[in-house]
Amino acid sequence: MMTSLRPRRSLLFVPAANPRALEKSAGLAADALIYDLEDSAGPREKEDARERLATHLRSDGFAGERIIRVNALDTQWGTGDLRMAAKAGVDAVLLPKVETVETLRQVVDTLAEAGAPDSVKLWAMIETPLGILDVGKLAAAGRDMRVTALMVGPYDIALATGIDPGPDRAELLPWIMQIIVAAKAYGLAVLDGPYANFHDEGGFTAECAAGRRLGFDGKTLIHPSQIEGANAAYSPDPAAIAWAERLVAAFAKADNADKGVLQIEGRMVERLHLKQSQKLLAMRDAIAEREAAR
Repeated sequence: MMTSLRPRRSLLFVPAANPRALEKSAGLAADALIYDLEDSAGPREKEDARERLATHLRSDGFAGERIIRVNALDTQWGTGDLRMAAKAGVDAVLLPKVETVETLRQVVDTLAEAGAPDSVKLWAMIETPLGILDVGKLAAAGRDMRVTALMVGPYDIALATGIDPGPDRAELLPWIMQIIVAAKAYGLAVLDGPYANFHDEGGFTAECAAGRRLGFDGKTLIHPSQIEGANAAYSPDPAAIAWAERLVAAFAKADNADKGVLQIEGRMVERLHLKQSQKLLAMRDAIAEREAAR
């Protein structure tokens, strides 16, 4: 049985200016690839990177979700990036440094003018003080303007504010939580920013675990070596899956059809736990479909 749910455990940034990275990306086990036209392409590389990416996307063969991070609309490359993305057959466009609802409107209008189908969604990066201050407004308006996900940009937030986060990112957490709460309030996915030191496996694993506890749906990555760890961290725990199966089976019994609360293996469970279990099992199935499609 196919599901419309898409796992987003691992989202790898792929520099469109790097032909080798594009070539190797199709066979990777990431749930999603974010083809980057912004930070990873220098000013003199951006036009070539856009053309190279457009050619690549016509035959890349990647079975997961495909997203293009464009340059901001107020740069000389932004409009051209959006027009290309509108016809590239991708799942979403990732907008950097989103701060205003008007920016979202302009992007939506540009995509519509370029002939983008409704299936092309918008993801918004929240990575500036103004973006954080208005993230609730952005999420509320955005859900009616193609926006389906918010993404945290921790390094840009640190740069813009002058803070120096420690390994546990405690200094960033108040702002990160504002982004997470806004996404949850309006039914959007919310994705953690990258961990830059891809040689530090222990630090990466710890940050993934912390991000999962905070409520993130997955983690953006800057190196293929991080894919396996992110997939493991954001996959349902086997013990949790087994418990969810037993809970769903218990509520499915005819004698329990009208009950709001059950006692299962010494625990009191309510129908809210049933919804949680059903959601967990749906994610298990979506992950199985993703891995079968590789």
